[in-house]
Formats: sequence, C-alpha cells, structure tokens
Amino acid sequence: MIPIAFIKYLYHFHVDRDYFECHEILEEYWKEETDQQKNSIWVGFILLAVANYHHRRNNFPGATRTLEKAIAIFHNQKENVANLDINVEQFTELLQNHMINLKKSNSYQSYSLPLRLSNKQLSQCYSQEEISQIDWGKESDLYDASLINRHKIRDRSDIITERQNALIQRKKTQCD
Repeated sequence: MIPIAFIKYLYHFHVDRDYFECHEILEEYWKEETDQQKNSIWVGFILLAVANYHHRRNNFPGATRTLEKAIAIFHNQKENVANLDINVEQFTELLQNHMINLKKSNSYQSYSLPLRLSNKQLSQCYSQEEISQIDWGKESDLYDASLINRHKIRDRSDIITERQNALIQRKKTQCD
C-alpha cells in the first residue's frame, strides 16, 4: 500500500509543482513513520524534490549534487520504486536525462514521473470529484515568486526553536 504522504507528495509534484511542499510532506513522514535511514526511498524522493526546487531557481550546482544523491538512492532501491507503482526503467531514464540537462545548465522544465497510480489509490486522499478536477502534469509557473522562493518566505520559527533545543541538549550531554 502506498503511504498517504507519498500520494500527497505526488499531487504537489505533478499538479502545483510545489517542490518545497513535497520536501516538507515526505520529511515529516520520514521522521515520524520510519527509522530515519539516510538511504531510505523517502530520502530519495525528498532529494528529487529539492533538486527540482534548485533547478527551477537556476542553482545548477545544488541541483546536480542533490540529484546525484537521489539517483544513488534510487539505484539501490529499485524494488521499492517499483512497489510505489513507478515504472523503474522509465524513471531511471528520466533521472538520467534530468542530470544531462543540469550538467548542460539547461533551463528547468516540468516533467511527470512514470506512475501507474489508480483512482483507488488517489481516493485515499481525495474525493472522486477532486480527482476528476486534478490537472496532472501541469507546467510549473516560473513567475510565481511564492513558489520559486518559498524557502525565503516561510515561517521557520519552529525549526529554529527545534535547532536551539537540540544545541542545548548537546551541550548538556557534553557537560554530563
């Protein structure tokens, strides 16, 4: 069964192209529902979203490094990729072409993952009416600053607090 978090990820990946939200959704799932292994399939998809986010912002070095990490994970997780109803061969070719485009500093272009999702799987998150209105494969709005620069405009207070608490805990542990 495909996790609801991944179905939501796929929605944002293919419909509104909100790669930042893709990252947030799967990172939360990865932290709360898994053993948080760095080579997890979920980390691969998080990195794929981050690579797209960087690519759309013309950060070619960041996108390339991130996609390389994602590709390495997917290479070792082929069975898990297939279990998510993704055509592994087409997915591998898509990622290789994406890497070529990054290395040539080609402009970002939206793309869709080779999915075999059914309406039954989508209905875990969305009503049939919503499913019928989903515009899969919509092009990214390259002029939407709230989408392109999402990292600059989000509320990070909870992340800052979490990091401060972790630092305090580390210092306390070192003193003990």
